[in-house]
Amino acid sequence: MNKVQSHKKQALLHSSKRYGTGMLFMLPWMIGFCVFVAIPIGWSMFMSLHKVAVVPGGFKYTWLGMQNYRDAFLKDNVFPIELITYFEQMLLMIPIIVIFALLISLLLNQRFPGRFLYRALFFLPVIFATGQVLSELFTQGAGDIPFLDQYNLEPMVKEYVGGEFATTVMDVLSRVVLILWYSGVQILIFIAGFQTVSPSNYEAVRIDGASPWDSFWKITLPASLPFISLNVLYTIIDLFTFPLNPVLKHIKDNMFKVDTGYGYASALAWIYFAFIFVLIAVVMWLFSRSMKSRGGQR
Repeated sequence: MNKVQSHKKQALLHSSKRYGTGMLFMLPWMIGFCVFVAIPIGWSMFMSLHKVAVVPGGFKYTWLGMQNYRDAFLKDNVFPIELITYFEQMLLMIPIIVIFALLISLLLNQRFPGRFLYRALFFLPVIFATGQVLSELFTQGAGDIPFLDQYNLEPMVKEYVGGEFATTVMDVLSRVVLILWYSGVQILIFIAGFQTVSPSNYEAVRIDGASPWDSFWKITLPASLPFISLNVLYTIIDLFTFPLNPVLKHIKDNMFKVDTGYGYASALAWIYFAFIFVLIAVVMWLFSRSMKSRGGQR
């Protein structure tokens, strides 16, 4: 009996030591999370409920409740329009970027001379595409597509698409260079995902007489579904934090205005975050349903 109790005490002591060691290693991350993430998030929520004025002694807070949030939609004539317009553009850009990355990754996954060089070339924009670099490129017109003006495609798009959606399509076409700049990570994720598919699966369907097209639809695409969902989520976050995002620019501009300030800008930021959060939740729900249905079919 005493031996059993002694063994239990030793096991409990060993477990507590391991727990303490693990917490010690996590302590720097926990401190950094509290200082640089949790506290700023809580502080921004606090400011969004106040009118923040800069005074000689620091900041003066005046309680407004939800007034800043109401003003964002009832008094601000710019924010709702820019928010809706940017969401429409991104709903077109996100599938285009993911499909482009999927097609390029299929090509780069083939065996041909210099494939590693081409993989590096597609990833280089991810390294160099900082906010200042992109801003300078677009300022000098490097992000525009010349043939849009050269062949006067805007009237043609308006004729076939029609309505305000034609403007959104033209905005997406004018930013098509972003597809090249913002597809490097997605391409690498797809290539890594293709490596998880066993070559024996392709050999088996090839013996059965399946064409490469059949192999893509029956093996490659179903196996890539988790990586497609990952790339969609990554692209959403990447594009909605884009340095030249007009919504973020509007939030920053209001931050330094006397009549709005930090409080109103914080409210705009929380509204923007809520829209992105809902979009991500919907995308995750759709992909989870799709993967569950495919699992049920199997």
